[in-house]
Amino acid sequence: MNKTSAQARPALRLLAALAPAWLPLALPAQDEQAGQLVPVIVVATRTPEDATTLGSAVDVETAADLAREQAATPAAALGAIPGVTALANGAAGSDVSVFTRGSDSDQTLFLVDGIRLNDANTDYAVFLGGARLGATDSVEVARGPQSTLYGSEAVGGVVSIQAQKGAGEPTADVSVEAGSFGSLSGAFDTQGQRGDWSWSLSAASSRTQNGRPNNAFEGSDLVLRLDRDLSGVLDVGATVRGFGGRYGDPGDLYTNDPYAHENEANWLATVFADLRPAPDWTARVTVGGQDRRYVSFDESPGVFVETTTVRNQRGILDAQATRDGLGDNKVTAGITAESESTRDDGYGGIDQHQTLFAAFAEDQWHPAPWAYLTGGLRYDDFDTFGSSVTGRMTAAWLSPGRSLKLRASYGTGFNAPSFLELYGVATGYVGNPALRPERSGGGDAGLDWYLPAKKGTLSATWFQTRTRDLIVYDFAVTPGTTQNVGRALAQGVELEAKLELAPGLKLRAAYTYLEADDLTDATRLLRRPRNSASADVWRDFGHGLSAGAGLQAVAGMQDVDAYSFLTVNDPGYAVARVYGEWKATARLSLKARVENLLDRRYQPVNGYPALGRGVFGSAEWRL
Repeated sequence: MNKTSAQARPALRLLAALAPAWLPLALPAQDEQAGQLVPVIVVATRTPEDATTLGSAVDVETAADLAREQAATPAAALGAIPGVTALANGAAGSDVSVFTRGSDSDQTLFLVDGIRLNDANTDYAVFLGGARLGATDSVEVARGPQSTLYGSEAVGGVVSIQAQKGAGEPTADVSVEAGSFGSLSGAFDTQGQRGDWSWSLSAASSRTQNGRPNNAFEGSDLVLRLDRDLSGVLDVGATVRGFGGRYGDPGDLYTNDPYAHENEANWLATVFADLRPAPDWTARVTVGGQDRRYVSFDESPGVFVETTTVRNQRGILDAQATRDGLGDNKVTAGITAESESTRDDGYGGIDQHQTLFAAFAEDQWHPAPWAYLTGGLRYDDFDTFGSSVTGRMTAAWLSPGRSLKLRASYGTGFNAPSFLELYGVATGYVGNPALRPERSGGGDAGLDWYLPAKKGTLSATWFQTRTRDLIVYDFAVTPGTTQNVGRALAQGVELEAKLELAPGLKLRAAYTYLEADDLTDATRLLRRPRNSASADVWRDFGHGLSAGAGLQAVAGMQDVDAYSFLTVNDPGYAVARVYGEWKATARLSLKARVENLLDRRYQPVNGYPALGRGVFGSAEWRL
């Protein structure tokens, strides 16, 4: 048995200890009439769909799931998704990079409240590492190339974070949490509906010292959604989401910079209208904007040196219309227009503007009770590097009784070159305006078994993605520049189980095997673990008491050594957590959790140690 397996054994024993009598539970026999778990997914087709009819590999973490597991950040929510690896360059508040199905860290698109958070020039890493989710946020993930619906960056997949519409009687909660590393946070949440108005609001503030000198983090978050039903054919609404954070960045273990800091302010806002002009027609129009300001600086005694300021601004118009009832077809078509500017006084000296116009169409065809097909095309036109055409097809076949689904998909994707890669100028470097976008083609095939009596889902997926025209920096020439010369291949298997083993007992587990290779240099791609796994078991004991435990494990990953700069094999690690809640009264809930329960010493990114064991407790009062 290897070292990683040995590390994982105590954590696995812990999971087993929380469910000693439950795991041998025999699952009920298959029943064609039994109900199934049917979550609704929007990200896969841009329209709400029953997950059992989709040919794409998708996952959803609802607001209830996230609250039960005490997962407060986007990075924590992604830890349970197969095929997705989120790696932090340090402790709470540090940058987090996401690698989906072996794609690079800039090849996953994040949608926030329906508009893109990141692109080739706007980084998601600081937001993902420091922002907190709102109380009504859900997280949807579609894996594989998704550029046909969403354009650039959607090479490995799309992650959609969406504040949900308020519903029901108004509620309001205040909560306070304190714990290890000098951590303290407070939050206020309210949501509900009154007449034609609905709302959801979350406001939070947090701070922690983390585990190293000059490593403190302070953050503030706001998530607001307002909806108004104007008539039977028109609804309007708006969202505002803001994150502000200050992070002390000591760098890697060998740098230990005592003065470096980074600040980020990232705001996104939308105004949208949902129209139902006829029984078979629906449409949505969204106007949105983003304003991001990132500053990294050094506070040496007696000297203030601002090193880098980045300002990203974006305006977005997105419109789509869907026609149902066209025989066995449902057609969705739309346009997207963006105007973006970036100013960066760091490396490359960027001050550039870019516009985008895109048009897409998708047909969902249901030719038989057991068959669901989709096909789509998209055209993107950038005024910087040119145009790109992408396509995607999916197929799903359901067995009689709809207990088994066979699915397959194939799509193409692209990743736009950045302003730095196109136009940057620095000592010994000049950009290449002739760059083409990075392009990918990928497919998957899998099955989902929907257990009877709503007992859960078992899934298995094989996937493969080939990427060409990868942009690489070439400093073998003078001056150094960028070129489209890279090629990569990523393929593997994803396994997933979501089970209700008994009333009030839930188990979720995922495993991914990944081979990700740089075909140009005949080497493995860095920071893509060959093996990654997660598991979470939760039990409702009644009388307001519930508890759970989770495990994440990674093995077989290569990285660049932070000291020698040589490629090394990183040691694997397995990290466990436990959490619990007691609803003491109708108004008061007490929660506790222990992160890194076994106090493992590990580095998700070489040279950047994760925090040791942390104990946290919170109280929530319903107003």
